[in-house]
Amino acid sequence: MEQLRYPIGRFERIEQPTQANRDKWVSDIAETADLLRMTVLNLNQEQRLTPYRPGGWTVQQVVHHMADNDMNAFLRFKRALTEDSPVASSYREDLWAELSDYQVPIEVSIQLLESIHIRFVAVLRSLDPADYKKTFTSPVLGVLSLETALQRFVWHDRHHIAQIASLKERMGW
Repeated sequence: MEQLRYPIGRFERIEQPTQANRDKWVSDIAETADLLRMTVLNLNQEQRLTPYRPGGWTVQQVVHHMADNDMNAFLRFKRALTEDSPVASSYREDLWAELSDYQVPIEVSIQLLESIHIRFVAVLRSLDPADYKKTFTSPVLGVLSLETALQRFVWHDRHHIAQIASLKERMGW
């Protein structure tokens, strides 16, 4: 079950990332929407409504969750850049996944991701290394530097794309 839930493994922070690491993560963000779009390409409605693991979300819910998560993460990041260690809000992702907007076509959330990522990449490319030391407080994870938040952001999207890709492979889609 662990492999199904975390096909790329659990998040592991790089303690002393280099500028090359940050540049790679920014490039990863810029490519995420296209990678997700290719991963879900040609999935029919039944496949989109298939859970990626027993007891897990459907592919459709995962895609919509990614957009929700990235909107929230982008706002937390911007607040940390403009406020003194703000307390970030959290949200009930389990309950959000049950709301009616999770029934809209998944391309809507992929387009949303694309737009958020264009703006996020623009912000990230303007930062100095010192900016990554700024922090916010997560109700779940505690105090996070933007350096760690960036790593978690990239891991989170790759993690969910891998869940969908793993399902497709197991099902022979």
